Amino acid sequence: MTIDARLADVSGKVVDQEGAPIAGVNVVEKGTSNGTTTDFDGNYSISVGDNATLVFSYVGYESQEIQVNNRSTVNVTLISGLQLDEIQLVGSRSPKRTSTDTAVPVDVINVSGVVTQSGKIEVNELLQYAAPSFNANKQSGADGADHIDPATLRGLGPDQTLVLINGKRRHSSSLINIFGTRGRGNSGTDLNAIPASAIKRIEILRDGAAAQYGSDAIAGVINIVLKDNVEQFSGSISYGFYNANAQGDFPNGTPNTDGNRLDTDRDGNAIGDDQNFDGGSLKITANYGVGIGEGGYANFTTEYISKNKTLRPGFDFRRGFGEAAIDGFNFFVNAAIPLSERTEVYAFGGRNYRDTDAFAFTRNNPTERNVLSIYPNGFTPRITSNIIDNSASVGVRTETNSGWKIDINNTYGKNTFHYFILGTLNASLEESSPTDFDAGGHSLSQNTTGIDFSKYFDDVFEGMNLAFGLEYRTENFIIFAGEEGSYGTFDTNGILITDPANQTQPTDPETGELRPGGSQGFPGYSPANEVDRNRTNFSLYADAEFDFTETFLLGAAVRFEEYSDFGSTLNGKLAARLKASDNFNIRGSVSTGFRAPSLAQIYYNLRFTDFQGGVATETLLSPNNSPVTQSFGISQLKEEKAFNASLGFTATFGDFNATIDGYFVDVQDRIVLTGTFAAPQIPNVNEAQFFANGADTRTTGLDIVLSWRKQLDNATLTASLIGNINDMKIESINNGNLDEDTFFGPRERAFLLASAPDSKFGLNLGYTEEKFSAALAATRFSEIVLIDFAGTEDVYDPKFTFDLNLGYNLSESLRVSIGGNNIFNEYPSQQNDGETESGGYWDAVQMGFGGAFYYARLGFDF
Repeated sequence: MTIDARLADVSGKVVDQEGAPIAGVNVVEKGTSNGTTTDFDGNYSISVGDNATLVFSYVGYESQEIQVNNRSTVNVTLISGLQLDEIQLVGSRSPKRTSTDTAVPVDVINVSGVVTQSGKIEVNELLQYAAPSFNANKQSGADGADHIDPATLRGLGPDQTLVLINGKRRHSSSLINIFGTRGRGNSGTDLNAIPASAIKRIEILRDGAAAQYGSDAIAGVINIVLKDNVEQFSGSISYGFYNANAQGDFPNGTPNTDGNRLDTDRDGNAIGDDQNFDGGSLKITANYGVGIGEGGYANFTTEYISKNKTLRPGFDFRRGFGEAAIDGFNFFVNAAIPLSERTEVYAFGGRNYRDTDAFAFTRNNPTERNVLSIYPNGFTPRITSNIIDNSASVGVRTETNSGWKIDINNTYGKNTFHYFILGTLNASLEESSPTDFDAGGHSLSQNTTGIDFSKYFDDVFEGMNLAFGLEYRTENFIIFAGEEGSYGTFDTNGILITDPANQTQPTDPETGELRPGGSQGFPGYSPANEVDRNRTNFSLYADAEFDFTETFLLGAAVRFEEYSDFGSTLNGKLAARLKASDNFNIRGSVSTGFRAPSLAQIYYNLRFTDFQGGVATETLLSPNNSPVTQSFGISQLKEEKAFNASLGFTATFGDFNATIDGYFVDVQDRIVLTGTFAAPQIPNVNEAQFFANGADTRTTGLDIVLSWRKQLDNATLTASLIGNINDMKIESINNGNLDEDTFFGPRERAFLLASAPDSKFGLNLGYTEEKFSAALAATRFSEIVLIDFAGTEDVYDPKFTFDLNLGYNLSESLRVSIGGNNIFNEYPSQQNDGETESGGYWDAVQMGFGGAFYYARLGFDF
């Protein structure tokens, strides 16, 4: 179509919901190739035909079509949210692909918009309510998992979703989940180590992608795209708190109800004041970018978070049931420096520091684990940690005269998790015991070097994109020991026991039992636990996308990987999309996948105190390469193998958009944490646990994203429904000759299945006008069934939660928001037998156990 000969000049400004200008918005006269983009101040100017319609589009925002109607000024406010029609980086290496015409499902979440309309302060919390099949749970009484939330996609393991930043592989956490958490036996990437205020958008590929991106991508890929805006200073100050009055029917004197609330400022079992609110959370963010040369930039983000503990009703042996306290500071940078018209150097990365504090299980009197002269009323130890996440990625991008794009990159990341146990003691040291210990910790570092080539061919069929490359990755896992008192058992003379036959272990005068060694709450890592292991990985990959016609797309990918410690693997993928009409696409894919066992799963080991129904027992988690492990009949770990298939459609009808995708994921030799084996032959240990390729699972499900937007004269109405229906089945237990109920019994199976809830649905309604906005979200969480320590089912019924946000622009630069999450203070179904994994009246389930959270936020943009 040609442009109408009768031209009119139209100008205006494009801003977001907070009134901040948006640079780089595409402004196109509909049905033509006539277009422009907004400048740094959000301004644009274009000459169009008399009867023109302008289309405004930008990644992470909903596109708008506006008729000019002889106006010379058209100002636009773009609405953020799930985006269905913008160019993506993840899932396709083609520069011409949009999310509604990809062959696989991709969500795009504009983080600044989600943050503005909610009080959620961490990335996991944001995604929990914005992506259909993403689930993350706050834990309690799960040691390190209290400090790093395990997250899953499509109900698979935390380590079966690959995380990228700006398209580059992100390192995982060094923590491995070993208690009653979602993702037992798995390590995952710590998304909360990435400041939300540094993120431009998050792209979620909900499809198996190991053939495209390598190990860990069985469930899909999360790509975090960092901000690149310049000449703009933005940030926020927010504060919120929880309703401390849990809903439930609790017996008089229940810990953390009125009259019996644990004092979080004093060690021991001191009782504090009654309070209606807790978990006070302060968050301060700032972001600023500067321009460099022609099109270059350097964008900087700082973020400070301080969150106090929450305490909820628990049993007498679990007075500290609740969420951990966090004090954290983030710094991130994202930069690109142009060297020429076609070449630039880029770099991004940052540092995250968190000081966390969570309660362990209570040591009540009489017990050989307490010394009455130190804690006359018993004590509740505190497991604290310093978590440091460092990352840096540097690369060069260029385009040759023939159109080949080349990207050479090196990315390094390291996660260090260091435990400090406070308000505790080593009972074998009796009255001379310190009350805090450095308990050691672990670290994981990863370095990835890669080179990628790609080219789009306009003249082949209706378009063809080719990409290929190679990567070389090194990993290092370390366990470092704590101080002697954190792990050692001492004799009656206060000397570390190294010769049990000739040294006497102290006996508790109250119970007559031997006093155990190590710091109570979390015994430290000893020199015998220390690990320093490395491995390398080399991979070659190629993928192609062919637009054979304007309606039919076919994509193919293949990837070869060679690991230094267990061998090689070859995986492939086919994906297709058929454009049935201008408004309707059918898409589907099939792929094979794999996940290599992590270094932590192979080499992690620890002797720890496990509380089972309130009774302490000493348990050894033996490394996979140990003769002890082999003596119990546990085989050497090998890779998980997967087969993925998906089929779905996308539809666009005026103001309405829809994507519905069904999926099938078959995983063989899934790595799990076994049940506990009796181990009387191991000194000072009652039971032993292991990592094993213990189960085959089959998961089927449906992801649904429906969205609607209506532009009124001076306002915008929006509605979206996101949903996931999921069914995971354990097809077989790979127990060999071992007893199945011991190897991976009903309780362990229930934990695995609880990571794949039957469903989650969220309805989001929004209203926005020039200065005022309102958002209401209703989320339904499905039933969860767990098996407790008594062997009975703990059933958590389906529940609804409601979130409300109200916002007002005080000026062009200031916006205030107030609201609440779970405003009706809804809780999971109450469990009353004292046999839960957490020791509280609830376990970690989808909806959380914190209750209502109320907040206020002041955002600024200059």
